[in-house]
Amino acid sequence: MRDLDQTCVDTLRFLAVDSVEKAKSGHPGLPLGAAPMAYVLWDRFLRHNPADPRWPNRDRFILSAGHGSALLYALLHLTGYDLPLEELQRFRQWGSRTPGHPEYGLTPGVEATTGPLGQGFAMGVGMAIAERHLASVWNSDGATLVDHCTYGIVSDGDLMEGMSAEAASLAGTLGLGKLIYLYDDNHVSLEGPTSWAFTEDVAARFAAYGWQVLRVPDGNDLVAIEAAIREARAETRRPSLICVRTHLGYGSPVQDTREAHGQPLGPANLRSTKEKLGWPLEPPFLIPDAARAHFREAVSRGVAWQREWTSVRDRLLATRPELGRDIQEQLAGTLPAGWDAALPVFRPADGPIATREASQKVLIALAPRLPGLVGGAADLSPSTNTVLPGSPDYSATDPLGRNLHFGVREHAMVAALNGMALHGGLIPYGATFLVFSDYCRGALRLAALQRTHAIFVFTHDSIGMGEDGPTHQPIEQLVGLRAIPEFTVIRPADANETVGAWRLALERRGPTALVFSRQKLPVLDAGRFPIAAGVVRGGYVLSEPVSGPPQVVLVATGSEVSLVLDAQARLAERGVRARVVSLPCWNLFDEQSQAYRDSVLPPGMPAVSIEAGSTLGWSRYVGSYGESIGLQRFGASAPGPVVQKELGFTVEHVVEAVDRVLARRAATARP
Repeated sequence: MRDLDQTCVDTLRFLAVDSVEKAKSGHPGLPLGAAPMAYVLWDRFLRHNPADPRWPNRDRFILSAGHGSALLYALLHLTGYDLPLEELQRFRQWGSRTPGHPEYGLTPGVEATTGPLGQGFAMGVGMAIAERHLASVWNSDGATLVDHCTYGIVSDGDLMEGMSAEAASLAGTLGLGKLIYLYDDNHVSLEGPTSWAFTEDVAARFAAYGWQVLRVPDGNDLVAIEAAIREARAETRRPSLICVRTHLGYGSPVQDTREAHGQPLGPANLRSTKEKLGWPLEPPFLIPDAARAHFREAVSRGVAWQREWTSVRDRLLATRPELGRDIQEQLAGTLPAGWDAALPVFRPADGPIATREASQKVLIALAPRLPGLVGGAADLSPSTNTVLPGSPDYSATDPLGRNLHFGVREHAMVAALNGMALHGGLIPYGATFLVFSDYCRGALRLAALQRTHAIFVFTHDSIGMGEDGPTHQPIEQLVGLRAIPEFTVIRPADANETVGAWRLALERRGPTALVFSRQKLPVLDAGRFPIAAGVVRGGYVLSEPVSGPPQVVLVATGSEVSLVLDAQARLAERGVRARVVSLPCWNLFDEQSQAYRDSVLPPGMPAVSIEAGSTLGWSRYVGSYGESIGLQRFGASAPGPVVQKELGFTVEHVVEAVDRVLARRAATARP
């Protein structure tokens, strides 16, 4: 009689392989090789509730090797998530909940969007950081609300990516003992044997990072896999990597070859594989009754676990209602009443202030009122002004700390922030210079794809930073970030717009980039200008001509807004009436009604845009008569005001551009 565990393993294998075969697209190799370790983890260890995929104290499971998504969908269906078999049969089809790579928010039970290799690895590190911090804050007096592990299956490709090295080093430094990864060590990548490009001693590397490293020589040995996971769970001071020697496409004629990686087996090879592993040839998508019943035990286990947790939470609500309220708000992602009561208001008399410095003052006001706000920088907190005062540093010995030190690891930092946001209970932020957003673009894109509520602080936003020169002066980064769908980019013009930017970032769901200056900027008069209402709408009329309707619009962002206000005054002396528009956030402005946008930027009115970056994209706002002042070259090393002057960011240059657009308009208007 066939062993029940083996039946369950093969059920996983062939649900996944049949999904790929029916779709005529996908990756059968990983499910065939990794199904045993996935089965042991989900059957023996994973604490989750398929009836409530968002139960806060569930273990997290990340399939970092997201190309093996068919395996994850088989696990979710079999253990009782709301993922009918019909969805597995619609794998990779339009409108299905079983896309080619796992997508957070689409498929119940998927904890993170994975596929770009290394991302899931680093997001899991963020989830483990969040678990450890919240456990240290909320668990007390026998009330354990947060106590779960973060598991993952990672591949050779994940471990080749540089960001996984960044994240692994950070995890070891922080002693994330509840982080356990199963390494699908199958020696094959898409091109061929991993020996072509990946010959390092992975175990030694991770031991050097401070991880516990365990080995399972045979990926089909369920007893050895179980023993290794138990040993990993017993280690509380170090993350664990379990190296499981598997075989890509196990049991198939193309086992251990690249042909098993990313294409269906085909009818002949599928038949041969089922015959070799003793699986019925028909019907496809077979689920033996014994396997179904065994997998579905996960539902009753999950309900019991959550019921026990709920009773602990209810006791806490009764005995410590204030803490209970805070916990419920943080888990729900809602901001507490009065969170914004202490936000600063800046006045022109305060003198010029860099928006990065204004941002620090906002954080000082927010820290006591938003306990879920945590963050840090990629070794740049003194330069980005992102320290939360009054809080210790998060470390291996003090997980209570709210100040995180990510080291010089921009890519891992952003991915970890995504993981922290996906975990829930926290609003994470991280900072670096704007030019280094290029280092973490893959994770920023996934932030948008997953709509994580994470905040990315980018300072030193232009050539105005000066002496560090073109390597540190961003040119194309703003337009590149704006091109990411579902990603909000705000470049405030002064300290008061900075306050509005933080307010938006905290209230708006999804990721937000806050782009701040190093150089000091004049403070706009919040009593005179409609700053608060304007920032919310992404763009607004900041200043109208003293008399008469405008003849031209000057539209700018960030530090260039004060420049165009000076240009407005100069033009007025010459009898030219200019409207000044501040446009801190393109996508928010684009979300407004057509009537509102036309009221700010009247169709047909000549316009000049000014921004210290690439001009790409500005044509939509300046129209056919307009002109954009920007940069089509790199910057230079010199004092900031000198660089700005030499590259054309002067009142005189703006006035000359206005003269040109008015002349073009006049020439066009002639009969």
